[in-house]
Amino acid sequence: MQDTLYPLLAMLAGYLIGSLSFAVIISRVMGLSDPRSYGSGNPGATNVLRSGNKAAAILTLVFDALKGYVPVLLVLLFGPDVGLGEGTAALVGLAAFLGHLWPVFFGFKGGKGVATAAGVLLAVNPLLGAATLATWLIVAFFTRYSSLAALVASVFAPFYQMLIWGMGPVVLTAGLMGLLLIWRHEANIRKLLNGTESRIGQKAAAAATPASASTSRKHSKHRHKEH
Repeated sequence: MQDTLYPLLAMLAGYLIGSLSFAVIISRVMGLSDPRSYGSGNPGATNVLRSGNKAAAILTLVFDALKGYVPVLLVLLFGPDVGLGEGTAALVGLAAFLGHLWPVFFGFKGGKGVATAAGVLLAVNPLLGAATLATWLIVAFFTRYSSLAALVASVFAPFYQMLIWGMGPVVLTAGLMGLLLIWRHEANIRKLLNGTESRIGQKAAAAATPASASTSRKHSKHRHKEH
């Protein structure tokens, strides 16, 4: 019974932690517009950066990565006491990633999961996570396309694991996350092919604070009455 119950509970906890959409939470706390309402509409760090608030984007990136890292690390540290091993840790990481994509607390409408996937990989295999992150940074630095960097890194991650550390549950988790990342970037792939994809740091015209948006609507109504 415990052999099934504990892994399921750990995966449920991972999913619930992953369901915390920090792009939305941090934007609300800092008085910014909902990141789902401008730019790409994706609740992630890259889109939050388009609001022009770098601090909000950095916080979103860090917390999105942590919600993938922490659940896996907890299983690795305390799981052996109740019979949970690397396989369960990898599944918990996958559950946290799925929580980010389909968050129960936010109508199952989440982000693309790049930062969360990075957090998962850094926890299950720090060297794999570092290699994948380095791949993302190199591609992003030279192209300024976050989506392209994520696509390249997601493809390379499972191959890094297989070629350097061998087969195992981490390969399955990295592979599934990679496939889902590619699927979630379908619109970005089309934009990349059409040459219309936004670059890192490019501001979104619709990114405004709720207060400024409200003020703009009031001015618009006032002008309408004058006419």
